[in-house]
Amino acid sequence: RKRDYEGFLCSLLLPAESRTSAFALRAFNMCPFQIKDSITQKTTGLMRMQFWRDAVEDVYCDNPPHQPVATELWRAVKRHNLTKMWFMKIIDEREKNLDDRTYRNIQELETYAENTQSALLYLTLEMLGVRDIHADHAASHIGKAQGIVTCLRATPYHSTRQKVFLPMDICMLVREAFCLELNSIVFLTARSFSKKVPVKAYPAFFCTVALDDYLYNLQKVDFNIFHPSLQKKSTLLPLYLYVRSWKKTY
Repeated sequence: RKRDYEGFLCSLLLPAESRTSAFALRAFNMCPFQIKDSITQKTTGLMRMQFWRDAVEDVYCDNPPHQPVATELWRAVKRHNLTKMWFMKIIDEREKNLDDRTYRNIQELETYAENTQSALLYLTLEMLGVRDIHADHAASHIGKAQGIVTCLRATPYHSTRQKVFLPMDICMLVREAFCLELNSIVFLTARSFSKKVPVKAYPAFFCTVALDDYLYNLQKVDFNIFHPSLQKKSTLLPLYLYVRSWKKTY
């Protein structure tokens, strides 16, 4: 709730039998994600990443470490038979990101998003009992969109640390063109085959509500990613999420 407020809200709309496991997934995801900003030496970060890599291995050996997130993750894995590969991809990709390197192009950022945000969505689908190629296709596109939007949203924070992570090829594009391209290509692609995606999978994709909200507000401030209004928590997001869940769309 503190570190991933939007993910917390989305998890509240999941079926009751999946909610606790969803919180475990979100909590796990934040652990390797926060390492980068909490260290001063890469060696420390590598050690912490290895802890989580070992923890996942132990979870699948029915011997989770005495750590709250790992314990809840073990319960989620046992309850839903979650695939270990996706957890490892998240850890491996976060570890690569410890280098503080700028993405050379949009493809590199999409790869990072696929192995982190999309991987989390694949696990959420498994948790909902959905194993469907169309749902996986949607998860791939939505995860990439979420990774790109997250990179945009974090730019003001990164700039205070004199860091730039926006892909170099994107920095040379007109900002409006890029944001509109993201909205039209990535989201429309994900939604173009929504009729083929099982309705049971829709709750996994409610994260699109926050992405839509951010892109809409970004357009309102003339695509200025440094505008103060974009750094505020959206007070209407819970309502938007409820409406989207009521309409059963993503």
